[in-house]
Amino acid sequence: MKSLSETIDYKIIKEFIKIRNVPDVNTFVGPGKLEEIKDFLEENKVDLVIVDGKLKPSQWFTLEKELKIDVYDRIRIILAVFDKRAESKEARLQVKLAQLQYERPFVRELIHRARKGEHPGYMAGGEYEVADYYEMIKRQMKKIRDELKKIRRERELRRRHRYETGFYLVSLAGYTNAGKSSLLNILAEENVKVEEKLFSTLSTTTRRITGKANKYRLPILITDTVGFIKDLPAWIIEAFHSTLEEIEVADLILLVVDISDDIDEIVQKMKTSLKELREMETTSKVIIVLNKTDLLRENGLKEKIEKLKELGLLKNKEYVSISTKERKNIDKLIKTIRENLPNIVKLRIELPLNRDSQRFLSKLFEISLISDVKYDKTVKIKAEVNYKIKDRLLAEIKKLGGRTKISKV
Repeated sequence: MKSLSETIDYKIIKEFIKIRNVPDVNTFVGPGKLEEIKDFLEENKVDLVIVDGKLKPSQWFTLEKELKIDVYDRIRIILAVFDKRAESKEARLQVKLAQLQYERPFVRELIHRARKGEHPGYMAGGEYEVADYYEMIKRQMKKIRDELKKIRRERELRRRHRYETGFYLVSLAGYTNAGKSSLLNILAEENVKVEEKLFSTLSTTTRRITGKANKYRLPILITDTVGFIKDLPAWIIEAFHSTLEEIEVADLILLVVDISDDIDEIVQKMKTSLKELREMETTSKVIIVLNKTDLLRENGLKEKIEKLKELGLLKNKEYVSISTKERKNIDKLIKTIRENLPNIVKLRIELPLNRDSQRFLSKLFEISLISDVKYDKTVKIKAEVNYKIKDRLLAEIKKLGGRTKISKV
């Protein structure tokens, strides 16, 4: 919670800890702790009270009424971080949708309280026509969902075009701040913004794997996605569905894990991430990428890997230990990606030696891995291609008067 709060420039000046099996039904913290907080607020200048948990609307109302100050719960802080990080139109719409979804039950509570003649509270500035505001929320949510559907359709068209042109789709998944954007920069030789802050990526970024990272010269697109976080309500995940669906349709998923974290935190984050992937019902293979090995001694890395194996978190999964900072083991990761791409098809192509064949060969270099080209009376080519474009290529080769032999890698 401290790191979340600091992300939106709130400085924690005092922490109150209450150990309970279940939160107090009325105030979340209990009457004794509430009085303790009241006393502190009377003697100190405080702008906001943050509850590290999910408040029910009635609990939130009671806390604001008793403490006479704005009260945020964990979800509202996360949404405030999202709001600060949103840069693209899609990200801003998704954040706004999640914020409105969050506000709905609280506004219903305000309507209920207002009908009983109670002060409506501090949310959104105090006195206002809460019933009108509730109707406005419903109208806005519908409008935003319609806009997101349009963006989603446009993305689907782009994705279909990529598939039809033979690109493999690889998605980066994992917790926020695990190093996904840094890995994207290395693989794509790009300069996507990297910040040591939570949720610095809220939109998807897709780039082609190029340069040294694509020594196999396969047409691979890699997408960076919004980071996971534990205990997010389903409606927040749904608000970001159009972003997360890049993971759902990927040919391969790289689950990036910060292996420098404490082992308990690593376990919790991996369990959360794998749970999110299961709930997406993705059938794509998952490769675990253990990043930030530069922050560990060799023995420390081995111990953590053994612990993850004992707990079954690496069971039936390939994993690669890397350091994006030192660019360590990147070659091994690239080799692992290559070996796990689905259904690569080997083609032995023979074409007549003419201008049309040369044009076809130029295009083939863009969408396949060509291992050999020989010129004689004909052009003989050895290539590896995505199975999704095999039939289209065979038709073009036949049209050019060529022949093809096919085998699987």
